[in-house]
Amino acid sequence: MRFQLIQAAYLASSVLFIFSLYWMNHPRTARRGVFAGVAGMTLAILGTLLQPGISNWGLIGGAVALGFLVGIPLSWVPLTAVPQRTALSHAFGGLAAGLVGIAKYYLTLGEHPANLTPFLMTAIVVEVILGFLTFTGSLMAAGKLQEIRWIPQRPVTYAGQNAVNLALLGIAVLAGIGLILRPEELSLLFPVVIVLSLVFGVLLVIPIGGADMPTVISLLNSYAGLAAVAMGFVLDNKLLVVAGALDGSSGLILSIIMCKAMNRSFTNVLFGAFGQVQAKAAAGEAKTAKVETPEGAAQILEEAQLVVIVPGYGMAVAQAQHRVRELYDQLTKRGVDVRFAIHPVAGRMPGHMNVLLAEADIPYDKLVEMDDMNPDMPQVDVVLVIGANDVVNPAARHDQASPIYGMPIIDADKARMCFAIKRSMNPGFAGIENELYFADHTYMLFGDAKAVVGEIVKQLSGQGGH
Repeated sequence: MRFQLIQAAYLASSVLFIFSLYWMNHPRTARRGVFAGVAGMTLAILGTLLQPGISNWGLIGGAVALGFLVGIPLSWVPLTAVPQRTALSHAFGGLAAGLVGIAKYYLTLGEHPANLTPFLMTAIVVEVILGFLTFTGSLMAAGKLQEIRWIPQRPVTYAGQNAVNLALLGIAVLAGIGLILRPEELSLLFPVVIVLSLVFGVLLVIPIGGADMPTVISLLNSYAGLAAVAMGFVLDNKLLVVAGALDGSSGLILSIIMCKAMNRSFTNVLFGAFGQVQAKAAAGEAKTAKVETPEGAAQILEEAQLVVIVPGYGMAVAQAQHRVRELYDQLTKRGVDVRFAIHPVAGRMPGHMNVLLAEADIPYDKLVEMDDMNPDMPQVDVVLVIGANDVVNPAARHDQASPIYGMPIIDADKARMCFAIKRSMNPGFAGIENELYFADHTYMLFGDAKAVVGEIVKQLSGQGGH
């Protein structure tokens, strides 16, 4: 009876995990997807606790309590910190997989070394390498996103870096092969695999700039899933294999979508050091950006028929999404058609802008994907860029020397007029000037996005209707 209950719980969990991913494809069903995932994990834990080998309930209870103590505060992070919170989750998952691999290897080596078959050792080696590189890589990604002082956001590169990284990974793989062939005689290689995996995770992420963090996070998600698959084989747990495969494949698919949105390959993201500051071009005629006031912007916005808002990370940092909702309400009340153009890699994680705007109750049908919005841009009266930079830079279309050349962008420069809200003229994560800001029809609104949008709303609410 116990075995049947365990298998039924695992089967139900697998189904719930699949439906969870399916429902999270759309905002209208996303909440249902979250509840399905929670229910699936609850059943998975209960099913595992029914296993006959479970005996030390004190340690289990302590681990559960510790998990709550760590997990509850992490659930209270603001939406602007969700990317680094996600990276931390990947770090914890990778660490768990790595530690399980260590425990399985040494326990089996001490008690039943004959059970360390080539298949089991292959699963352990894969689990340890992927788990620990995900652990340190995710910590580095979280540190970059959190802007921790001693972790540079810009790419850190040196001559021969890619060769060094690949050499470290190659040595770890070779040591792993040695362990697979001789798990007892070459046991001293196991710590070598662990250390090299930890170091490789750090070196993998430090040369990657902040602009690539959405892709890095989704890749690390994929690595964590693959580590869970290997852990499932190590523990002979089918549910872990299913859940890990879902996690790994979804992360990989998301990474492909992100790379397509940037018109780049995996190798370019991982080894191209995108985001490093370029050397200044030869001195020429100084460019000057035109400045407008919130009052002037409000007057023009209320006379427009079609306004497109392009949100970016600056909106997230300023937590301006609720002010943006107020602006949307004021404009729509005046009969203005307001839409939101969403770039796939805007922000610091996939779907970052969608999450923020959904929190502010922006109607989802007003969120338009880049490919659907661009053909209508020449008919847009005013485009309002809020904290976005590289995703609206026209240099991506024509400047072959630019690190963002070829990246699909939102064609904000094709609108009749553009207002851009920024704190300063500092470049984005790609480290280059944005040509849009110096265009004849572009006017800068300098300041904190929340304050600037709030001032525009204030002006509109004081002007009345047409």
